[in-house]
Order: sequence, then C-alpha cells, then structure tokens
Amino acid sequence: MERIKELANAVWSYIVNIVQLVSFWDILDMAIIAFLIYKLLTFVRKTNSASLIKGIVLLIAATWLSNVLHLSVVSYLLSRAFEMGIFALIVVFQPEIRRILEQMGNSKLSALLSGKQPVGNLESAITQTVLACTDMSDSRTGALIVFERSNNLDAYIKTGTIVDAAPAVELLKNIFYNKAPLHDGAVIIRDGRIAGAACMLPLSANSNISSALGMRHRAGIGMSEKSDAVVVIVSEETGDISVATEGMLRRGLKPDTLEKLIRAELMPEETEKKGFFSKLIGRKNAED
Repeated sequence: MERIKELANAVWSYIVNIVQLVSFWDILDMAIIAFLIYKLLTFVRKTNSASLIKGIVLLIAATWLSNVLHLSVVSYLLSRAFEMGIFALIVVFQPEIRRILEQMGNSKLSALLSGKQPVGNLESAITQTVLACTDMSDSRTGALIVFERSNNLDAYIKTGTIVDAAPAVELLKNIFYNKAPLHDGAVIIRDGRIAGAACMLPLSANSNISSALGMRHRAGIGMSEKSDAVVVIVSEETGDISVATEGMLRRGLKPDTLEKLIRAELMPEETEKKGFFSKLIGRKNAED
C-alpha cells in the first residue's frame, strides 16, 4: 500500500512539474498547430488527396530509413525528390491554395469576430428563396441566387444593379422572368436582404465539370470556388434545383432537401439546436 502511495505521489509531482513548465504561450503554440493540422486534414478530405498524402508519408519514411542504414546515394536521391515534390505540390494545388488565400483576403472583419448574420432576416430569406425556386423549377425558369457568408462580395454586387429589398417569392420570380431586364445574371443576398441583381459571376475553370451543365451552373460553381458563398441554381432546361458550395455541386434537390441544405450551410447552430430539440420531443413522444 505504501509503495502505491509513493508511486501516486511521484506521478502527481511529475505532473505538477510539467504543468509549471508549460506557459500560456506554449498552450497557444499547441492550439495553433492543432488548428493547422485540423485545416490540413479538412483540406485533404475535400480535395480527395488522401492517396497523395500517403505517398508523401512513404517518401519521408523511405528517406529516414535510408539515412539510418547509411545508404548515401539513395538518401541523396530521395532528399532531392522530396525538395522537388514540394514545388510540384504547389503547382498541383495552385487553384485550391489561391482560393484559400482569396477567401482569407475577402473575409469581413465582422464575420471573423462574430460569424453570425441576423437570424430573423436570414430565416425569412431562406424560406422565400425555397418557395420561389420551387415555383421556378415547375415553370422551368432559370435562376441563380447567391447567399453571401463571410467573404465580401461587393466586387460582384457592383457588376449588377444595386438593390436593397427583402426577398419575397414574387419579387424573385419577377427578377428571373425571362423577359425581365434583370433576369440575366445572379441575385446576391446579404444579411437576409437582396443586395444586387443581374450580377456577373466568375465562371469555373474546372475541366471536370459535366458538358451537360450550362453557363449558369458554371457561374454558380465558379462563385463557390472563389468564395464561401452558398449558390442556388435552377436549371432553365430541366427545372432541376442545385446548390454549389466550395466548388462542389449537389444536383436534383427536392424543396425540403434544398431548405435543409441551405439552413445547414447558413445557420449551422440553429440547425443543430432544432435537431437536438426534435430528438428530445421524439424521445418524449416515444416514452408517452
């Protein structure tokens, strides 16, 4: 029993000494590294480059092993290959790196500090957009609606007509009516209000986009590549509703799926709360 107490005391004193040695700056340092690792893993998952990362890890392991075994020629060749590989990675991931830097440069200070939009206005804008897209899908009216998030879209709003109006079903349908003067372009919604109409968006340069998709879809994907915006697209040819985020396109969405997707992207905290309370209510009903 005494030995156990002595061991416990020794472990405790060791922990206390370690804690005393760790300063606030050490904790901040570790937090930054953890955040960067998290971002790197997120980047790998989104770009489907897991196999490439495995190759890099194997190359590092081979270089280390060749140094341990004193294989001078192999070690030299692998180290040179590793150095060249860094430049190759920059070239391969140039579009992704550029997009990340552009998003960082365009981020609004208020969004960085709070990250929130007026919930009431945003909720109403989502509801009206979903209803309008449902009607435009039925009538096969082409539409392109952009929800601004943290990246400032002033440069794109200025290419169209400045508008300051609350989104409404009839207003959105009138804007995208094919004989209306503002139908050719995108509507940009900021903080739950229409900020601009007939706005020009950048086209995606992604060569993997299906040839069946037209200019409206390419513009929507391009906007989602250049910013963190959520872009809703209604096809004029098929009436299909799609959503573009982070360069990815989700096609053939039903109205309820569209609403859930937009809410999850623009109001993640509210969505989680509703999901939690829905589960509680469901559990209560099951118990009753």
